[in-house]
Amino acid sequence: MEAPKLKGSVKRVHDALVAGGWPAQLRRVDASAKTSAGAADQVGCTVAQIAKSLVFKGSHSGKAVLVIASGANTVDPERVESLIGEATERADAAFVRQATGFAIGGVAPVGHTAEIVAAIDQDLMQFDEIWAAAGAPDVVFPLNPRQLAAMTGGVVGRVKT
Repeated sequence: MEAPKLKGSVKRVHDALVAGGWPAQLRRVDASAKTSAGAADQVGCTVAQIAKSLVFKGSHSGKAVLVIASGANTVDPERVESLIGEATERADAAFVRQATGFAIGGVAPVGHTAEIVAAIDQDLMQFDEIWAAAGAPDVVFPLNPRQLAAMTGGVVGRVKT
């Protein structure tokens, strides 16, 4: 894996990590990393160690609700709603880009262009290292899952079905 060029949304993620005092070890992967299984193969981890980002829209607040889930899990929107205390609705690609500054497939835990609400899958906490998108579908970075709540201001709980 090679280091990516720092531009656009990838640079924003890098800069947010550095500003927060977090390791910024961004790595470029090939196109097969667009799925959790493909990303896991590229970085040499299990599918469960891939921190996939799903974005919903808060029904009342209108804010982006970022769910960071284990790549092995299916997210249950009702569990997310219970965790964050707000009903949610599906977010389309335009909302995801407008509310986070990222395109679907590259949504990172940090570096958003607007305030978000975050819910973090408790299943990620069992690992010493997980991998998350870094602003583009072909750029990822490793992190300790216990850093996610501090990075995102998110709440950790059960989000899977």
